[in-house]
Amino acid sequence: MAHQHPTSPPPGSKVSGGELSIGELSRRTGVPIATIRSWESRHGFPRPRRQDGGHRRYDGSDVEAVRGVLERRRGGLSLTAAIERAASPRVRSGSVFAELRQRHPELVPHVLSRDTLLAMSRAIEDECCARAAQPLLFGGFQRESRLRGSLDRWRELARTSRRTVVFADLPNPAPLADGAPVEVGLPADAPLNREWLVVCDAGDLPACLAAVELPGRSGAAPSERSFEAVWSLDPRVVRDASRVCSVLADGYRPGWRPAGPQLTDDEPPPASEDLRRASHLFERMVSYLDATR
Repeated sequence: MAHQHPTSPPPGSKVSGGELSIGELSRRTGVPIATIRSWESRHGFPRPRRQDGGHRRYDGSDVEAVRGVLERRRGGLSLTAAIERAASPRVRSGSVFAELRQRHPELVPHVLSRDTLLAMSRAIEDECCARAAQPLLFGGFQRESRLRGSLDRWRELARTSRRTVVFADLPNPAPLADGAPVEVGLPADAPLNREWLVVCDAGDLPACLAAVELPGRSGAAPSERSFEAVWSLDPRVVRDASRVCSVLADGYRPGWRPAGPQLTDDEPPPASEDLRRASHLFERMVSYLDATR
Protein backbone atom coordinates (compact mmCIF):
# COMPACT_ATOMS: atom_id res chain seq x y z
CA MET A 1 0.00 0.00 0.00
CA ALA A 2 1.39 3.40 -0.92
CA HIS A 3 2.19 5.72 1.94
CA GLN A 4 -0.47 8.42 2.32
CA HIS A 5 0.77 11.92 3.11
CA PRO A 6 -1.37 14.06 5.45
CA THR A 7 -3.46 16.55 3.59
CA SER A 8 -4.50 20.08 4.53
CA PRO A 9 -8.15 20.72 5.37
CA PRO A 10 -10.24 21.90 2.45
CA PRO A 11 -10.70 25.68 2.17
CA GLY A 12 -14.18 25.61 3.67
CA SER A 13 -13.29 23.76 6.87
CA LYS A 14 -12.52 24.80 10.40
CA VAL A 15 -9.08 23.85 11.67
CA SER A 16 -7.91 22.85 15.12
CA GLY A 17 -7.16 25.14 18.04
CA GLY A 18 -10.04 27.52 17.38
CA GLU A 19 -8.42 28.87 14.21
CA LEU A 20 -10.34 29.35 10.97
CA SER A 21 -9.36 28.73 7.38
CA ILE A 22 -10.08 31.38 4.80
CA GLY A 23 -13.00 29.28 3.59
CA GLU A 24 -14.56 29.21 7.05
CA LEU A 25 -14.05 32.97 7.42
CA SER A 26 -15.81 33.41 4.08
CA ARG A 27 -18.70 31.16 5.15
CA ARG A 28 -19.22 32.98 8.45
CA THR A 29 -19.11 36.48 6.99
CA GLY A 30 -20.59 35.96 3.52
CA VAL A 31 -17.56 37.62 1.92
CA PRO A 32 -16.14 35.60 -1.02
CA ILE A 33 -12.67 34.11 -0.61
CA ALA A 34 -11.40 36.12 -3.58
CA THR A 35 -12.61 39.35 -1.92
CA ILE A 36 -10.90 38.52 1.36
CA ARG A 37 -7.65 37.87 -0.51
CA SER A 38 -8.07 41.15 -2.39
CA TRP A 39 -8.59 43.10 0.86
CA GLU A 40 -5.50 41.48 2.33
CA SER A 41 -3.40 42.29 -0.75
CA ARG A 42 -4.57 45.88 -1.16
CA HIS A 43 -5.31 46.97 2.42
CA GLY A 44 -3.41 44.56 4.67
CA PHE A 45 -6.73 43.47 6.18
CA PRO A 46 -7.56 41.02 7.58
CA ARG A 47 -4.09 39.99 8.74
CA PRO A 48 -3.94 36.19 9.07
CA ARG A 49 -1.30 34.04 10.66
CA ARG A 50 0.64 32.00 8.12
CA GLN A 51 1.50 28.37 8.75
CA ASP A 52 4.74 26.81 7.53
CA GLY A 53 2.96 25.64 4.39
CA GLY A 54 1.66 29.16 3.71
CA HIS A 55 -1.96 28.47 4.70
CA ARG A 56 -3.87 31.42 6.15
CA ARG A 57 -5.36 31.05 9.62
CA TYR A 58 -7.86 33.43 11.25
CA ASP A 59 -9.62 33.62 14.60
CA GLY A 60 -13.00 34.78 15.87
CA SER A 61 -11.97 38.44 16.12
CA ASP A 62 -11.37 38.45 12.35
CA VAL A 63 -14.96 37.36 11.80
CA GLU A 64 -16.24 40.33 13.79
CA ALA A 65 -13.79 42.70 12.07
CA VAL A 66 -14.92 41.63 8.58
CA ARG A 67 -18.57 41.92 9.60
CA GLY A 68 -17.75 45.38 10.90
CA VAL A 69 -16.46 46.39 7.47
CA LEU A 70 -19.71 45.23 5.87
CA GLU A 71 -21.77 47.15 8.42
CA ARG A 72 -19.82 50.36 7.87
CA ARG A 73 -20.10 49.96 4.11
CA ARG A 74 -23.88 49.72 4.49
CA GLY A 75 -23.68 52.92 6.55
CA GLY A 76 -22.12 54.78 3.63
CA LEU A 77 -18.37 54.55 4.27
CA SER A 78 -15.91 53.89 1.48
CA LEU A 79 -14.16 50.51 1.58
CA THR A 80 -10.87 52.13 2.58
CA ALA A 81 -12.47 54.05 5.46
CA ALA A 82 -14.46 51.02 6.60
CA ILE A 83 -11.38 48.82 6.70
CA GLU A 84 -9.34 51.50 8.45
CA ARG A 85 -11.98 51.79 11.17
CA ALA A 86 -12.25 48.02 11.58
CA ALA A 87 -8.48 47.55 11.68
CA SER A 88 -7.82 50.35 14.18
CA PRO A 89 -5.98 49.06 17.25
CA ARG A 90 -7.93 48.94 20.48
CA VAL A 91 -7.35 51.63 23.05
CA ARG A 92 -6.06 49.25 25.68
CA SER A 93 -4.77 51.92 28.07
CA GLY A 94 -8.10 53.76 28.35
CA SER A 95 -6.03 56.96 28.28
CA VAL A 96 -5.75 59.60 25.55
CA PHE A 97 -2.48 60.88 27.03
CA ALA A 98 -0.93 57.40 27.09
CA GLU A 99 -2.08 56.56 23.57
CA LEU A 100 -0.60 59.78 22.15
CA ARG A 101 2.70 59.14 23.94
CA GLN A 102 2.81 55.62 22.52
CA ARG A 103 1.77 56.47 18.97
CA HIS A 104 3.76 59.70 18.71
CA PRO A 105 6.99 59.39 20.73
CA GLU A 106 8.17 62.68 19.26
CA LEU A 107 5.72 64.53 21.52
CA VAL A 108 7.63 65.99 24.45
CA PRO A 109 5.70 66.03 27.76
CA HIS A 110 5.89 69.16 29.93
CA VAL A 111 4.87 69.59 33.55
CA LEU A 112 2.46 72.52 33.62
CA SER A 113 0.39 74.26 36.22
CA ARG A 114 -3.38 74.12 36.23
CA ASP A 115 -3.54 77.83 35.34
CA THR A 116 -1.35 77.35 32.26
CA LEU A 117 -3.46 74.39 31.12
CA LEU A 118 -6.61 76.44 31.57
CA ALA A 119 -5.20 79.28 29.47
CA MET A 120 -4.16 76.88 26.69
CA SER A 121 -7.55 75.17 26.76
CA ARG A 122 -9.44 78.45 26.54
CA ALA A 123 -7.27 79.55 23.62
CA ILE A 124 -8.06 76.35 21.70
CA GLU A 125 -11.76 76.61 22.54
CA ASP A 126 -11.98 80.26 21.49
CA GLU A 127 -10.15 79.73 18.21
CA CYS A 128 -12.29 76.69 17.49
CA CYS A 129 -15.48 78.66 18.12
CA ALA A 130 -14.31 81.58 16.00
CA ARG A 131 -12.70 79.83 13.04
CA ALA A 132 -13.08 76.04 12.81
CA ALA A 133 -15.60 74.73 10.26
CA GLN A 134 -17.72 71.89 11.68
CA PRO A 135 -15.09 70.43 13.99
CA LEU A 136 -15.31 67.27 16.03
CA LEU A 137 -14.68 68.33 19.63
CA PHE A 138 -13.76 66.44 22.78
CA GLY A 139 -13.28 67.75 26.29
CA GLY A 140 -12.14 65.89 29.41
CA PHE A 141 -13.10 67.52 32.72
CA GLN A 142 -12.43 64.79 35.30
CA ARG A 143 -15.17 65.91 37.72
CA GLU A 144 -18.81 66.82 37.13
CA SER A 145 -18.38 70.08 39.05
CA ARG A 146 -15.62 71.22 36.68
CA LEU A 147 -17.72 70.38 33.64
CA ARG A 148 -20.70 72.32 34.98
CA GLY A 149 -18.50 75.39 35.36
CA SER A 150 -17.61 75.24 31.65
CA LEU A 151 -20.84 73.86 30.25
CA ASP A 152 -22.09 77.18 28.85
CA ARG A 153 -18.89 77.52 26.79
CA TRP A 154 -19.18 73.97 25.50
CA ARG A 155 -22.85 74.37 24.65
CA GLU A 156 -21.86 77.32 22.50
CA LEU A 157 -19.14 75.24 20.84
CA ALA A 158 -21.66 72.45 20.20
CA ARG A 159 -23.91 74.77 18.21
CA THR A 160 -21.46 74.89 15.27
CA SER A 161 -19.62 71.57 15.63
CA ARG A 162 -20.29 68.27 13.93
CA ARG A 163 -20.24 66.61 17.33
CA THR A 164 -19.10 67.78 20.75
CA VAL A 165 -18.32 65.17 23.42
CA VAL A 166 -17.49 65.83 27.08
CA PHE A 167 -16.11 63.29 29.56
CA ALA A 168 -16.60 63.51 33.32
CA ASP A 169 -17.68 61.37 36.30
CA LEU A 170 -21.32 62.10 35.50
CA PRO A 171 -23.81 59.91 37.38
CA ASN A 172 -26.69 60.89 35.06
CA PRO A 173 -25.53 62.05 31.61
CA ALA A 174 -28.06 64.16 29.73
CA PRO A 175 -30.05 62.52 26.91
CA LEU A 176 -28.58 62.81 23.42
CA ALA A 177 -29.85 65.91 21.63
CA ASP A 178 -28.93 67.66 18.39
CA GLY A 179 -26.82 70.76 18.92
CA ALA A 180 -25.92 69.84 22.50
CA PRO A 181 -22.76 68.30 23.95
CA VAL A 182 -22.76 64.52 24.23
CA GLU A 183 -22.22 63.84 27.92
CA VAL A 184 -20.15 60.70 28.59
CA GLY A 185 -20.19 59.44 32.16
CA LEU A 186 -17.00 57.80 33.41
CA PRO A 187 -16.88 54.95 35.94
CA ALA A 188 -14.79 55.44 39.05
CA ASP A 189 -11.89 53.35 37.72
CA ALA A 190 -11.65 55.05 34.30
CA PRO A 191 -8.15 56.43 33.52
CA LEU A 192 -9.83 59.49 31.99
CA ASN A 193 -10.80 60.58 35.50
CA ARG A 194 -7.21 61.81 35.85
CA GLU A 195 -7.00 63.50 32.45
CA TRP A 196 -7.58 66.98 31.11
CA LEU A 197 -8.48 67.03 27.41
CA VAL A 198 -9.26 69.46 24.64
CA VAL A 199 -9.34 68.10 21.09
CA CYS A 200 -10.46 70.16 18.10
CA ASP A 201 -10.40 67.94 15.02
CA ALA A 202 -11.06 70.22 12.07
CA GLY A 203 -9.44 70.42 8.66
CA ASP A 204 -8.82 74.15 9.00
CA LEU A 205 -7.87 74.25 12.70
CA PRO A 206 -6.48 71.02 14.18
CA ALA A 207 -5.35 71.26 17.81
CA CYS A 208 -5.19 68.92 20.77
CA LEU A 209 -4.09 69.07 24.39
CA ALA A 210 -3.93 66.03 26.66
CA ALA A 211 -2.68 66.09 30.23
CA VAL A 212 -2.64 63.73 33.19
CA GLU A 213 -2.72 65.03 36.74
CA LEU A 214 0.37 64.18 38.75
CA PRO A 215 -0.31 61.79 41.64
CA GLY A 216 -0.64 62.96 45.22
CA ARG A 217 -2.24 66.30 44.32
CA SER A 218 -5.94 65.43 44.65
CA GLY A 219 -6.39 67.60 47.74
CA ALA A 220 -4.31 70.53 46.50
CA ALA A 221 -5.72 73.98 45.90
CA PRO A 222 -6.48 74.73 42.21
CA SER A 223 -3.42 76.97 41.90
CA GLU A 224 -1.17 74.17 43.22
CA ARG A 225 -2.39 71.40 40.90
CA SER A 226 0.07 70.29 38.22
CA PHE A 227 -0.14 68.07 35.15
CA GLU A 228 2.13 66.34 32.66
CA ALA A 229 0.92 67.51 29.28
CA VAL A 230 1.43 67.03 25.56
CA TRP A 231 -0.11 69.06 22.78
CA SER A 232 0.05 69.33 19.01
CA LEU A 233 -1.19 71.17 15.94
CA ASP A 234 -0.12 68.35 13.62
CA PRO A 235 -3.26 67.18 11.77
CA ARG A 236 -2.28 63.51 12.08
CA VAL A 237 -1.60 63.70 15.81
CA VAL A 238 -4.90 65.51 16.32
CA ARG A 239 -6.73 62.91 14.22
CA ASP A 240 -5.26 60.13 16.37
CA ALA A 241 -6.38 61.94 19.52
CA SER A 242 -9.85 62.28 18.01
CA ARG A 243 -10.00 58.60 17.11
CA VAL A 244 -8.92 57.53 20.59
CA CYS A 245 -11.56 59.77 22.15
CA SER A 246 -14.18 58.35 19.78
CA VAL A 247 -13.33 54.76 20.68
CA LEU A 248 -13.45 55.55 24.40
CA ALA A 249 -16.80 57.30 23.99
CA ASP A 250 -18.08 54.23 22.11
CA GLY A 251 -17.24 52.13 25.14
CA TYR A 252 -18.75 54.42 27.77
CA ARG A 253 -21.75 55.63 25.76
CA PRO A 254 -22.56 53.42 22.76
CA GLY A 255 -24.70 54.97 20.05
CA TRP A 256 -23.45 58.55 20.43
CA ARG A 257 -22.09 58.72 16.88
CA PRO A 258 -24.32 59.90 14.02
CA ALA A 259 -24.97 57.45 11.20
CA GLY A 260 -22.91 57.56 8.02
CA PRO A 261 -19.34 58.67 7.32
CA GLN A 262 -17.40 60.17 10.22
CA LEU A 263 -15.01 63.08 10.35
CA THR A 264 -12.24 60.73 11.46
CA ASP A 265 -12.54 58.36 8.49
CA ASP A 266 -10.14 60.07 6.10
CA GLU A 267 -6.41 60.57 6.54
CA PRO A 268 -5.30 64.21 7.03
CA PRO A 269 -2.11 65.54 5.43
CA PRO A 270 1.09 65.63 7.49
CA ALA A 271 2.18 68.85 9.17
CA SER A 272 4.17 71.24 7.00
CA GLU A 273 7.69 72.28 7.98
CA ASP A 274 6.41 75.78 8.76
CA LEU A 275 3.84 74.35 11.14
CA ARG A 276 6.47 72.16 12.81
CA ARG A 277 8.74 75.16 13.38
CA ALA A 278 5.87 77.23 14.76
CA SER A 279 4.88 74.36 17.08
CA HIS A 280 8.41 74.04 18.45
CA LEU A 281 8.51 77.78 19.12
CA PHE A 282 5.14 77.61 20.86
CA GLU A 283 6.39 74.75 23.07
CA ARG A 284 9.34 76.83 24.21
CA MET A 285 7.13 79.83 24.91
CA VAL A 286 4.72 77.79 27.03
CA SER A 287 7.56 76.22 29.00
CA TYR A 288 9.13 79.60 29.76
CA LEU A 289 5.84 81.21 30.68
CA ASP A 290 4.86 78.40 33.02
CA ALA A 291 8.29 78.46 34.70
CA THR A 292 7.88 82.15 35.58
CA ARG A 293 4.58 81.65 37.44
